[in-house]
Amino acid sequence: MGIGAWVSCATLTPYNRARMTKNILTAGVDFGLSNTDVIIQRGAQRRRFTVPAHGPASVMELERVLAHIGVDVASVGQIAITGGQHKNLPGAIGQTKITHVDEMTAIGLGGLALGGATRGLVVSAGTGTAMVAARETEAHHVTGSAVGGGTMLGLGALLLKTTDPHEIDALALAGDRNGVDLSIAEAIGGKIAGLPPTATASNFGRVGRNPRTKPSRQDLAAAIITLVAQTISVIAINAARAESLPNIVFVGHMMDMASMRKACLAVANLYRVKFTIAKTPGLATAMGALQGLGGVAPTPNP
Repeated sequence: MGIGAWVSCATLTPYNRARMTKNILTAGVDFGLSNTDVIIQRGAQRRRFTVPAHGPASVMELERVLAHIGVDVASVGQIAITGGQHKNLPGAIGQTKITHVDEMTAIGLGGLALGGATRGLVVSAGTGTAMVAARETEAHHVTGSAVGGGTMLGLGALLLKTTDPHEIDALALAGDRNGVDLSIAEAIGGKIAGLPPTATASNFGRVGRNPRTKPSRQDLAAAIITLVAQTISVIAINAARAESLPNIVFVGHMMDMASMRKACLAVANLYRVKFTIAKTPGLATAMGALQGLGGVAPTPNP
């Protein structure tokens, strides 16, 4: 899962590339719709990469991604793979063992590892949003939403004439959602018990009330981010309560956006709950694939 190459690859000189191709023990790979995320582990050391996807999971795509970061498949003893169509790959490529890890398990284990928790609801915010209940080494899908990064990019294309997540993020940080949304105070003339009058009553409601309203691109971007963040955050809070889970961990490339993190944390503050957002959220599922190999100790925020 993911919406853009948000995590910069380390600069690899020919010397570093040569070193990376020797004695690689394991790798975790998450095939996403937009990106393929990779964690390479050698002993206690890990390196992480995000490479734009060129197609669904396949032997050719895996070899291309690893070659892009300077790694020869033959130098890897074992590769744990997950994500879209990962089951298309065989159980081995030459002498390299390929282990398939269920995506929900990878999301759950990776979220716990990066969130520094042993139990929690892991919210994977990518093109769509999946929510996984994870406890120790067990994880299962609870719920989710079709609202996610794809929603943001689609609305960005229609309303902002851009699908660049970096541009949308910058616009949203400079904008004011109240130029597009209606607050509770404006909608009902007061407040609702437990919610401040400034809380959102209707996403895009101001424009709906007065079609002649001409919000700026910045305000539109802020409203788009708010719509997505509020939707997935409220669902997450209710799902965590239903599962009696004390922690809510957000992962996925959507969380690489400062505007999205800010909007989600605003919802957490409103409902007086705690959200944990990993420092490298886009790498969580690849980390979970690596965890799925067994015998790999969790390292929060690699």
